[in-house]
Amino acid sequence: MKTLRLLAILLAMSSTACRKVPFSEFVRSLRPSSAEQQQEAAPTRMPAAQPEPVAEGPAAPAVDRTAQVTVLGYHRFVDKVRRPDTEITPAGFEAQMQALKDQGIAVIPLEDFLAWRHEEKSIPPRSALITIDDGYNVAYSVAWPILKKFGYPFTMFIYTDYVRGGPKSGGGSMTWEQLAEMRDAGVSIQSHTISHPDLRHKKGGAPEASYDEWLWNELHGSKAMLEDRLGIRVTALALPYGTSNDHIREVAAKAGYEMLFMVDGRKISFGTPMEKLGRYIVQANQPKLFTTAITFEGSAAAGGPAVAFVPLQELHPQPADGATIGEAHPLIQANLSCFGQIDAGSVSMRLSGQGEVAARFDSQTGLVTHQPRNLSPGKYTVILTARVDGKKLEYRWSFTIAPSPGIARTLPLSRARS
Repeated sequence: MKTLRLLAILLAMSSTACRKVPFSEFVRSLRPSSAEQQQEAAPTRMPAAQPEPVAEGPAAPAVDRTAQVTVLGYHRFVDKVRRPDTEITPAGFEAQMQALKDQGIAVIPLEDFLAWRHEEKSIPPRSALITIDDGYNVAYSVAWPILKKFGYPFTMFIYTDYVRGGPKSGGGSMTWEQLAEMRDAGVSIQSHTISHPDLRHKKGGAPEASYDEWLWNELHGSKAMLEDRLGIRVTALALPYGTSNDHIREVAAKAGYEMLFMVDGRKISFGTPMEKLGRYIVQANQPKLFTTAITFEGSAAAGGPAVAFVPLQELHPQPADGATIGEAHPLIQANLSCFGQIDAGSVSMRLSGQGEVAARFDSQTGLVTHQPRNLSPGKYTVILTARVDGKKLEYRWSFTIAPSPGIARTLPLSRARS
């Protein structure tokens, strides 16, 4: 009966060869009629099917779970350094690349790092990732030729507003054509958001957009634009200023990122969370930082504490350094997440005229906060200290409280009476 039905279908199809048959109609033609269903309802004994032998695939590669990775972050390459926190001379950069070679540290592509974490490929015991942020033209014209000389793979973290023609671009910006050329040569191109903001606070974008809409655009929008313009797969995000929180990491995961890179200086081990991957942001005026970055003995991945040296602005102090405010009880705050793992008991905050204050340190977010009450108008200096790798780090900034009627009314009664 089935043979006759299939033959009828073939004859019908041959008679209408020039007519396109919708897929749904073709599926309906394969369904047996009710009479055929009844006729074929009686079960037929068939010999038990013998399982076919399954061909064994190649054995899974042996992955070295004890390997460690250091990630070096760069920005601009200039002959005369004016901003040492983001600039380095070409000669200094080349010397550091030579040091990697001399120390026997293997520079690996980002794709190999991801494959290692997926247990698909092993990497050398001491490996390095080289990353360059933002999209300055000197990455193309200065850094790339040096990296070619050594045969080193590297990753570009691009924020799309800065690419030539974007709202934040300028004469020092790379073009889409240059990025395509680098892509074709094997350079990994990944995301640094749309506009390089602190993702914890909405800034710019459509005024009517909610914070979550703005955040989604910064994360997913940059990824989509890079993938669309360059025909690539974006899997990694360099967090601007290294700042994030649980919500940002959750949204980034939904946007399709597998790796989130920070700016805290620590080695990456096999067990480091993929949403908290450390980087050493190389600074021209901190030569010891690079030495620490390429020294694997006693690193954070091996159980030791992280070491980080970051500029004050990356702590996002509040009130901002040099700010003048009109509040008598301002929230004083700084973000220490850029340091990595900190000795929580060592965190201390002092306020001029007040001495040590009862600041709160949240080890999950890295935030140190204190809200004094009834401060008099005047200038105040905040001194924040913490201990990392046995070393005391100290940061200080100042703000001014301007006189105002509102502040005068908040003075303590005892002071008002005097």
